[in-house]
Amino acid sequence: MAKKSMHPVDKQVGVRVRMRRLMLGMSQEKLAHGLGVSFQQVQKYEKGTNRISASRLQRIADILQVAVSFFFEELAATGMKQAPAPSYVSDFLASSEGLALTKAFMTIRDSRVRRSIVDLVEATAK
Repeated sequence: MAKKSMHPVDKQVGVRVRMRRLMLGMSQEKLAHGLGVSFQQVQKYEKGTNRISASRLQRIADILQVAVSFFFEELAATGMKQAPAPSYVSDFLASSEGLALTKAFMTIRDSRVRRSIVDLVEATAK
């Protein structure tokens, strides 16, 4: 039997669940407890390997204090007709480091300082 592949929508919803959970500083265990599932199940939801039912997605939205539409915003913005953002963007924003860096970066008001930081990171990555 062939291994089933994950659907891009399931993966995107999972990325958004993880991103919001990290934004709130919530552990997988705490989210799992609120859902009455194991943290491993939450991991599978966040990776998109297990689909989230409508009722469970509503419960996740309640726990994470967002509307259900939050999990589909990027999909709605692209209309699923254009190519989605590269996976490295979603992966970066779903990581705790990426989220922390993004939050801190967005608080910097001086555009010259922000540009200097981008230049530094680009030079370091070479």
